[in-house]
Amino acid sequence: MSNNSNPIIGIVGGLGPRAGVDLANKIINQTNSSSDQDHISVVLLSMPSSVVDRTQFLLGNVSENPGVTIAGLVKSLERFGADVVGIPCNTAHAPSILGVVRQDIAYRNSKVHLIDMVTETVDFIRRRYPNIKKVGILSTTGAIRAQIYPSALAVQGLRAILPTDDVQSQLLHPAIVNEEYGIKACSNPVSIRARNDIWQSAEHLVDAGAEVIVSGCTEIPLAITESHLDETKIIDPTLILARALIHHVAPEKLAIIEEDP
Repeated sequence: MSNNSNPIIGIVGGLGPRAGVDLANKIINQTNSSSDQDHISVVLLSMPSSVVDRTQFLLGNVSENPGVTIAGLVKSLERFGADVVGIPCNTAHAPSILGVVRQDIAYRNSKVHLIDMVTETVDFIRRRYPNIKKVGILSTTGAIRAQIYPSALAVQGLRAILPTDDVQSQLLHPAIVNEEYGIKACSNPVSIRARNDIWQSAEHLVDAGAEVIVSGCTEIPLAITESHLDETKIIDPTLILARALIHHVAPEKLAIIEEDP
């Protein structure tokens, strides 16, 4: 909990732009308030053109590590007074990217607290669903290449269920990045094709034995707003991150919700 009487949450936006706004909205929605003044201060810094594509870096198609720029954005958020920072991009939590950010924070002896969205999500699954063993993951190809969720789940004794190569390459990844119909290109509204392809990808995961599904790309909750696919819970890491950020600075303001995040 912050010792600051007016704590500030920092958001590294632009990864993509709608994902940062989605996190800011969810922070507002998850805050108990009766007036403007009751809300927690939030600084959203969105500079999408400055941060190279995370998947392209992880696939080896670009040499510039986006973690360097993200670290600079964290530093800028600190200058605005941020006590805690969230990065609403699952792919950016690859060790080779997030490690650069953590190293910079440590090198500067910074007091800012960086919330790890992936760790928070996996901890939530283990705590809320102690009996499940198989977790379906919808994510970018870069996140799969970096084994972001499979590695984090394995530490907790859980198995990641991933799309087949065909589903990943033909349905899921294009639904996120395709320049004509992907969510990054068409996010308001999301194209029917992107939504259908993501939904079909989720169905493949259920057929493969997934007991819960993680929307492991922050663009996916923009398209799939449902909390369940039939009886299978769909988990939104952006919502979990929003609640973790609030809990860190002002736990008394965290809304109590009847249904799981």
